[in-house]
Amino acid sequence: MLQDVYTVTGMTCGHCVGSVSSEIGGIDGVKEVEVDLATGRVTVTSEQRLDYAAVSAAVDEAGYELTAREEK
Repeated sequence: MLQDVYTVTGMTCGHCVGSVSSEIGGIDGVKEVEVDLATGRVTVTSEQRLDYAAVSAAVDEAGYELTAREEK
């Protein structure tokens, strides 16, 4: 399993967290999504490295903006 950490802006509440988690969780290969509302950090556990554009599109669909992916 791999983990990637992304930064998402615009989230302000639990509903935001649920929306982002749901959209990213729908990407093929994603096993777990953890969102830290206070920092905007989203940790995604997946079977393979995820395409940044796919994660960005999922976050956009939820109504927020993906601003970065931390390199590991």
